[in-house]
Amino acid sequence: MNKLYIGNVSEQASALDLESIFEQWKIPFSAPFLVKSGYAFVDCPDEKVAMRAIDTLSGKVELHGKVLEVEHSVPKRQRSCKLQIRNIPPHMQWEVLDGLLAQYGTVESCEQVNTDTETAVVNVRYGAKDQAREALDKLNGFLMENYALKVSYIPDETAAVDAPAVGGRRGFNPRGPPRQGSPNLGARPKLQSDVPLRMLVPTQFVGAIIGKEGATIRNITKQTHSKIDIHRKENAGAAEKPITVHSTPEGCSSACRNIMEIMQKEAIDTKITEEIPLKILAHNNFVGRLIGKEGRNLKKIEQDTDTKITISPLQDLTLYNPERTITVKGTLEACAKAEEEIMKKIRESYENDVAAMHLQSNLIPGLNLNALGLFPGAASGGMSPSVVSGPPAGAQAGYQSFGSQVESETVHLFIPALAVGAIIGKQGQHIKQLSRFAGASIKIAPADGIDTKQRMVIITGPPEAQFKAQGRIFGKLKEENFFGPKEEVKLEAHIKVPSFAAGRVIGKGGKTVNELQNLTSAEVVVPRDQTPDENDQVVVKITGHFYASQLAQRKIQEIIAQVRRQQQPKASATGPPVARRK
Repeated sequence: MNKLYIGNVSEQASALDLESIFEQWKIPFSAPFLVKSGYAFVDCPDEKVAMRAIDTLSGKVELHGKVLEVEHSVPKRQRSCKLQIRNIPPHMQWEVLDGLLAQYGTVESCEQVNTDTETAVVNVRYGAKDQAREALDKLNGFLMENYALKVSYIPDETAAVDAPAVGGRRGFNPRGPPRQGSPNLGARPKLQSDVPLRMLVPTQFVGAIIGKEGATIRNITKQTHSKIDIHRKENAGAAEKPITVHSTPEGCSSACRNIMEIMQKEAIDTKITEEIPLKILAHNNFVGRLIGKEGRNLKKIEQDTDTKITISPLQDLTLYNPERTITVKGTLEACAKAEEEIMKKIRESYENDVAAMHLQSNLIPGLNLNALGLFPGAASGGMSPSVVSGPPAGAQAGYQSFGSQVESETVHLFIPALAVGAIIGKQGQHIKQLSRFAGASIKIAPADGIDTKQRMVIITGPPEAQFKAQGRIFGKLKEENFFGPKEEVKLEAHIKVPSFAAGRVIGKGGKTVNELQNLTSAEVVVPRDQTPDENDQVVVKITGHFYASQLAQRKIQEIIAQVRRQQQPKASATGPPVARRK
């Protein structure tokens, strides 16, 4: 976005006039000015220079009696869903901006743009063209804390390719209009709301971090372009308090360094001699990948940053506190480098998980993903609930799309025999917690023999309970390093289907089962020559990663429901005749 449109240009103005203005304000340009009647175009060397030209010249510089208007040059076909909002007050709370943007429609993304100005700039993408148009009309010139917002289109490269869906529903955005003041996406720049930095600091240093009348924390917020929450009221009387930093990765690291410097100075001033370590809170979902197979990832970070890193034990976790404490010891500089590497790994894990969820979840209709707890929620560290929100349907309503009542299902999931202890947990605590969380019965079948390499987990419950329970088991195996850091967890699941429906699952010449495999990326096998069990059922074997397996299970259940519906009229036809009303 380095091409500029210059509007309100006087008829008397020439290319030389415009060149002299840019030179006067020390704004470089990389091509000659193209002057038309009343407007002009020019190319800047890069986006940062273009932003500086807009901030310096637009509405501020006069040429031949006319005040120039400078903005990004956007072809008509690309004026669609993307806007740039400039001149945002520097101390504004992001929640306030989130709420303002959400009044005009579904905010699909909001990224902060790094500029040299005191005020903030964000690029926003709305879910639909008319929403962006309304936001542009209403917000351009809108006064916030005595700052007039400046809003303009920026090129939407996807506009010519795909027309936006009505309401802009994509990924996990809920149906219907967003609630005012509560945007669908955590509209903080880049990964701010998705992966904040969570720290634990000694309670005795909280006052120094806040400063007199909040001056210190305001200064850090301003310098690092971040939003910092100090959770003083949490855990009354506790020796440590959590701090959440929302910003870009660079902003989080900068804020972390500032906070560590304040704690170190305060420790010297108060004659505290013991070392003050850096403590980072991270959701347990990501810790296994941070550690890596045989601890390789963590060892590498320790070696590269010259620090000593320890992680709190799994026993400290509860369903209500899914975070683990990562303690880093070393010099201030070393701890700051370690924070960057640790958070980089956590963000990578998060992005990989969300990408997988985006890929598969929209193909599983009706799931209330917000309740699944497979990803960190707002309650566990400020992660954006929007990332995992789904249609606000309950479990029963959610599955009506499959054309059947929500019934309990039984799935046999096969896990490595060595992982049984991790799934059961100390004195059976983990499997009990998992069963309560998922709302499912979870039992581990006895081993077939001494040398068995796999054990069968029997999970009984409705579809949403299956999704929760199986999701946590897949996640647990990854966390406990039963699979390599770059290796997907792929497990075999068995579901039983009525023998009369097996042919429909296979399809003519194997067509249906092949389509299932192509759609879900799972391997689906209906073993030939099976003898139906006492309930006239046969086994279907599904092998794949979590989302692939879930999708295959749901599609097979849908086929079974269709077959049952088709058989119902036949059943009633053989029953007693119905007397006609006279």
